[in-house]
Amino acid sequence: MRWSLGPILACAALLAAGCATDDRQWMKLSEKYTTADFRRDHADCSKGGKLDDGCMRGRGWVAVNPAGKSETAKDPLAREIGAPVRPRGPGN
Repeated sequence: MRWSLGPILACAALLAAGCATDDRQWMKLSEKYTTADFRRDHADCSKGGKLDDGCMRGRGWVAVNPAGKSETAKDPLAREIGAPVRPRGPGN
């Protein structure tokens, strides 16, 4: 069976493009808004595939998660990885 690099490269390009998306969430604190309002402002403030934060803030939008990463809940059963704890016994 002979493999072609075309489909593999196409999948790699799609994955790379997917990683470059802006995952921030925006909201307006001072006024009501609709999804259409957000989409309009987002389109107007996007230049060359990048969102201009200053433009969004100028229109009253606030980034809810500025880092662009959604919050993940911490596992309550996970322990911190660090130096091993040695038990203290007699003679130590």
